[in-house]
Amino acid sequence: MIHINLKPGAKRASPKGNRPSFAGMAEGFKGLGSQIKEPWLAIAIGAWVLVILGLGGLAIVTAAQRKSLEPKLTATRSEFRRYQGFLQQKRKEEKVRDSTLAQIGTISAVDQDRFVWPHLLDEIGSAVPDFTWLTSITAIAAPVDANADTTGGATPVNIKIIGRTSDLTNYTAFLRRLEESPWIGNVLPVEAKTVTLNNRLITEFTIQATFTRADSSRIKTVPILESVER
Repeated sequence: MIHINLKPGAKRASPKGNRPSFAGMAEGFKGLGSQIKEPWLAIAIGAWVLVILGLGGLAIVTAAQRKSLEPKLTATRSEFRRYQGFLQQKRKEEKVRDSTLAQIGTISAVDQDRFVWPHLLDEIGSAVPDFTWLTSITAIAAPVDANADTTGGATPVNIKIIGRTSDLTNYTAFLRRLEESPWIGNVLPVEAKTVTLNNRLITEFTIQATFTRADSSRIKTVPILESVER
């Protein structure tokens, strides 16, 4: 509705029914404040309501995150079980390996002292030159050299070789071949003398030496069945 002021300078009074709305709101708040007798209790209740609403929202967000992470958790558990089985199998195989290595070590330690004399006789027989023969090969208790090289852990065997030859050159060749053997060390010529045998002059010699285990690169092993078949 349009109102026209016909009196210049006079202020038009606003009708009671057209008061501003904020005035009514202010009066309503005043009335509400007059009705609340304990304002701190209302503040506490409002705070609890806010806390409950916050916790509810947090619970909803957490539930959504948990639901989104459940597939990843299931996949992770599956991977964990698979790797756990792999580790258990690995530990079992390592125990088998350690047991096998221990058995091999025991067998090797026992085998180091075996076949000592076959090696010695084979090496000595291969070193004997022509027109030379041996009359005695015996073990002696006293070591030839206190610094004897006994690598490999095998028990050293000190031996005395007595033989005869028709030529002194064969004697020196025999000494050289013994020194070249990987199984015989500390070769020491003890005595060489001329004796008469069947009206012939020959050289009788005495040599001392020590059994030394050859380097692993010089040792060739074959399975037992293969060695028996041959």
